[in-house]
Amino acid sequence: MISGTSQEEEYGGLYYHDSNLASGSLEALIQHLVPTVAYYPDRTYIFTFLLSSRLFIHPYELMSKVCHLCMDHQRLSDPQADKVRVRKIAPKILQLLTEWTETFPYDFRDERVMRSLKELTHRLSTGDEVNRASRDLERQMTQALIRKLTALGQYEEALAKISSTVTDRLTVLKNKPQSIQRDVLTVCSDPFTLAQQLTHIELERLSYIGPEEFVQAFLQKDHLDNEKTCFSNHKKASNLEAYVEWFNRLSYLVASEICIPAKKKHRARVIEFFIDVARECFNIGNFNSLMAIISGMNMSPVSRLKKTWGKVKTAKFDILEHQMDPSSNFYNYRTALRGATQRSITAHSSREKIVIPFFSLFIKDIYFLNEGCANRLPNGHVNFEKFWELAKQVSEFMTWKKVECPFERDRKILQYLLTAPVFTDDGKQPCAHRGPASPSPARLQSSTYSR
Repeated sequence: MISGTSQEEEYGGLYYHDSNLASGSLEALIQHLVPTVAYYPDRTYIFTFLLSSRLFIHPYELMSKVCHLCMDHQRLSDPQADKVRVRKIAPKILQLLTEWTETFPYDFRDERVMRSLKELTHRLSTGDEVNRASRDLERQMTQALIRKLTALGQYEEALAKISSTVTDRLTVLKNKPQSIQRDVLTVCSDPFTLAQQLTHIELERLSYIGPEEFVQAFLQKDHLDNEKTCFSNHKKASNLEAYVEWFNRLSYLVASEICIPAKKKHRARVIEFFIDVARECFNIGNFNSLMAIISGMNMSPVSRLKKTWGKVKTAKFDILEHQMDPSSNFYNYRTALRGATQRSITAHSSREKIVIPFFSLFIKDIYFLNEGCANRLPNGHVNFEKFWELAKQVSEFMTWKKVECPFERDRKILQYLLTAPVFTDDGKQPCAHRGPASPSPARLQSSTYSR
């Protein structure tokens, strides 16, 4: 490895390879995060370090260290500090804090992190030497953070309400099997409209997944950090889990809708409808719903309906299955995903910006990245080359999740997709039609492709 002389002289403990930061001690990396009068860290570094640092240090501990470095190094705790110096450094520190609160807002649900933030911003925004622009920046940052945390709380309440509604409907259905719910075709008979509403659900759930959840859910504790785990007391990856559960629910819903009708021609009509929905999802760039629909159709209670499938024109379904074929590490899908991503980059409309990846495969890629590389090098330094690659994958996801759904919402269809009961006959698989026997509620399972 080649050391970057100027950087090592200034910070110490940082090592570069081909001019790229390759490794460093945790303390040196933290110092590299903190602005000075003459220096502001690269935004890519800020994201990468804030994403990966939680493997080695709690966010509240990191925030405390950042606060102390800001105050001690820039003499913000000294009333007699050079006012010009303070005026120059304050906007930079506020900018760093703004990037942290915008990208990792869930860190600030921890009262310890929020307390340190308030303490530092108070020091930065008081005194004659701090200009009005800095005070405005501090106020805007705080207001934006409060809005994000409020929205998260409301989203969690909405998920809890949906879960409660599903439970209530399943209870009614269990007690009164004849009160079978309406089928999907009576709620929405247009494949394009249903694909749009599925995209609404996908983009909403994607938007609430914090980038840190990938680290907290899938990256294991470093064996060199044997004194404590940095995952204790952390917010669980609940939004990520809710998204995986949505994939499973959609798969079971598709299988249930196909198996419920008593007549073969009705079941065949539902299959063809979902094939058309899946095709529209592909055209939109909604690969997650596409794969969930295919998974539902491949469940054994559906696939064994040979006479029903005999009435279905399967050519379109065969094409979709080919696109999502898992062989060669999902080569066909990855090619289609690259095409959708390129379309999104050059998009002229909101619709063209939509890229919703097959999420279980995205998670698997991150899992294997983690398994293939150590978090630390033998000398104890943080292996930053690994985290550059991790950040690259997660930052692409961050771009995808920021897209606003351009389609009009249909509350009736959304409510049906989110709360309609799905069934099993043994607690593991959706039931096929077997006459009057009453079905039992489905139990969510892990995705077929999730690890």
